[in-house]
Amino acid sequence: MGLFKRNPFGHILFLKKWLIRIAGTLTHRRYRGFNELKIEGSDILRSLPDKNVLFVSNHQTYFADVVAMFHVFNASLSGRGDSIKNVGYLWNPKLNIYYVAAKETMKSGLLPKILAYAGSVSIERTWRANGEDVNRQVKMSDISNIGIALDDGWVITFPQGTTRPWKPIRKGTAHIIKRYKPIVVPIVIDGFRRSFDRKGLRIKKKGILQSMEIKEPLQIDYENESVKDIIEKIEYAIEQHPSFLKVIPQEELEAMEELNEKRKWEY
Repeated sequence: MGLFKRNPFGHILFLKKWLIRIAGTLTHRRYRGFNELKIEGSDILRSLPDKNVLFVSNHQTYFADVVAMFHVFNASLSGRGDSIKNVGYLWNPKLNIYYVAAKETMKSGLLPKILAYAGSVSIERTWRANGEDVNRQVKMSDISNIGIALDDGWVITFPQGTTRPWKPIRKGTAHIIKRYKPIVVPIVIDGFRRSFDRKGLRIKKKGILQSMEIKEPLQIDYENESVKDIIEKIEYAIEQHPSFLKVIPQEELEAMEELNEKRKWEY
């Protein structure tokens, strides 16, 4: 790799590699030490092509979710089976992993800006801005940037656009799938909301079992399936379809709502 070789967004790969190495080393104990991350399905990652792969996941914190995925993806690609033991996998990380994030979040401080350099595709949210509901048009440049990232590698997105559970899937995700025809890999995570603060920067509680399940790619008919059909597939795959609420005990739902209310005032 040339010292000043850049990715399609102008980021110097040598610098990005060192950011991933350093950030990964500093955060490793958050998933294997203070808490324990249980992984399922990491072998699926090794069967995927090098680019045009879209990961869709539920969302529990701003940053801890995606950092955990960087760990799991690189550990798996280095040959580890459902484990992030030994951070040696960070020495030669996959540099064409990107994640979709709100532009205002990635500009909210020095650390988010550093994390943005490590792989963010920053977009303007069409439904929320500065803590208030908005209604604005999708920027075509944002869609194009996601397409550029898919053309270069793997992209992680959280299609609900929020860390609160059971919110609807944003239609933009389905439009991106129909337009760029990526392989779509669902991921279901849990335990991050209990382990970290809402931003995913501060450890809130130790000894929590975190989990990440990587599922088989979705079977999608890109030409004939509607946006609604694709949204429903994603909802079921990441276990956020409204029907899942019927099998969750009422006391657990009440506890979730109570926790969300506390977060609303704490941050």
